[in-house]
Amino acid sequence: MAEKKRGWKELPIGAIIDEAGSSEKFKTGDWREGRKPVLNKDKCTNCLLCWIFCPDSAIIVSNNEMKGFKYDYCKGCGICANQCPIGAIEMVPEEE
Repeated sequence: MAEKKRGWKELPIGAIIDEAGSSEKFKTGDWREGRKPVLNKDKCTNCLLCWIFCPDSAIIVSNNEMKGFKYDYCKGCGICANQCPIGAIEMVPEEE
C-alpha cells in the first residue's frame, strides 16, 4: 500500500520538501479563462512596458524587441494589453 502524501500543514517544522523547483517547472497557462493576448507586430514600438508589468514573465523579448508570448505561462490577466500605450496587444478568445 502506497504511503499517503502529507499536506504542507502536516509537515514538521524544518521539513524538507521532496520536489523543489522553480516556476519554470509549473506551467500556469492552463489557468487561462477564455482570453489570451495577441501581438500586432506592425503597431508595436518595443517600449517593453508589457514585459515590465507582466506578473508571469510570459513576454518573449529578444534583442530589445517584443517577440510574442509564452502561452504555457500566461494566465490571460490582460495587464500587458492594459499597459500597452498604443494598443498593440489585444485580448482575444482562446479559440483564435
